[in-house]
Amino acid sequence: MPSMTTSRVSRWDQHGREHTVQVSKSGMQRVLVCGTCGWRRTAQFLPWLKAEEHLAGEHQATVDPSEG
Repeated sequence: MPSMTTSRVSRWDQHGREHTVQVSKSGMQRVLVCGTCGWRRTAQFLPWLKAEEHLAGEHQATVDPSEG
């Protein structure tokens, strides 16, 4: 059985709310799940970029909490 690893992409919107997409990896497949709206998507390549695009497009969350 392949091991499961999880990471996350977090961004804040202009109101200071945090939005997070969990990126779970099992083998070559990655599953993205938005904690705010429940959006789900599978991705084999560039899952973190797809997560950032979702957060920016759907939630206007573009501020990276790890910066500054």
